[in-house]
Amino acid sequence: VEVEYGDGSKFSFSSEFLRVHSPAADGKVRSIGGEKVISGRRYVGIMSAEPVGNYGVRLVFDDLHRTGIYPWDYFYELGSNKFGLMRSYIKILQKHHLSREPPPRRR
Repeated sequence: VEVEYGDGSKFSFSSEFLRVHSPAADGKVRSIGGEKVISGRRYVGIMSAEPVGNYGVRLVFDDLHRTGIYPWDYFYELGSNKFGLMRSYIKILQKHHLSREPPPRRR
């Protein structure tokens, strides 16, 4: 997903990054020691993007997460802090022995 602003700022986001930084609470979030932890979303995809007035966009992910509405100012905040946020996300996963990779499928 790419978002461009009138001030010339332009941000590019992976689906994984947007999914793990969803502004909505949902049942696929684990709270470990008070930390929001979403693992196994490396290959999550975006099925659709639905405008929410002039406010922002609702992203619908292929893991069926659809409750996150991303306001335009939130995209800007994410883009301005993208590398630090991703680094923190990876450290949290490592701390809790979790992975960005999806769990193996059961047979």
